[in-house]
Amino acid sequence: MAAAPSYAFDNDDPEAADRHGYLAEIFDGLTAQRLSGLGDLTGRRCLEVGAGGGSIARWLARATGPAGRVLATDINTRYLGPGTDYEVLRHDLSTEPVPEGPWDVIHARMVLLHLPRRREILHRLAAALAPGGALVVEDFESTFRKSVLAAPAPAAAVLVDTYHRVLVEHVLPAHGNDPTWAGQVHAAMLAEGLTGLDTVVHARSWPGGTAGALLIGANIAQARADFLAAGMTDAELDELQRLAADPRLVVRSMLTYSTIGRR
Repeated sequence: MAAAPSYAFDNDDPEAADRHGYLAEIFDGLTAQRLSGLGDLTGRRCLEVGAGGGSIARWLARATGPAGRVLATDINTRYLGPGTDYEVLRHDLSTEPVPEGPWDVIHARMVLLHLPRRREILHRLAAALAPGGALVVEDFESTFRKSVLAAPAPAAAVLVDTYHRVLVEHVLPAHGNDPTWAGQVHAAMLAEGLTGLDTVVHARSWPGGTAGALLIGANIAQARADFLAAGMTDAELDELQRLAADPRLVVRSMLTYSTIGRR
């Protein structure tokens, strides 16, 4: 039997720390707003799936207070060190049961789109909710093109668009990613019997040198071999990393679908 596709952006990679920082800067504001909308979280039991650098696990720990419980899981927990105010579990959601709950809040950001069994995993997450509990799933919808809002030259815009096309059509799918998944989550939650469904779609501009643009460079640094295998050249990838720091380049972040459903 063929091995399951590996995650494109491994935490063991030296570039992972920068990537986690950029993702936190790009998405934490939206995520905190969505989680705050769930009401008072004091004393609640929260599961943070694919916790990455731990920024949202820390936010949840502050929101739930000492009477609450926050469990942060990841397949690689190197950035979720000891001495934190939340629990840490090394865990593979693809092959292991959802950690025992029930849970008042389950949050998964930029996780399910990377997992080939994402639909079955969403079913298990929904089943792990306590009555009234909320499942919050946030993922990219990366098929919408034209991400360049401004560029120092037409050729630069073409190059960034080429990067985006190769990322969406070759690099991510080679690792089991479904770029259309985010737009399917709302219907999938309805099929699980969740109620009060609400989806917010978010994007904004990011000039070169800021997190949303620098993520391009981090992606290339972590998946350079994949981009080369898909036909890009070293010179093109080097130029993209330079452009990511050029304030004359302005890119639109990928559309982020933040979907909430309650048990």
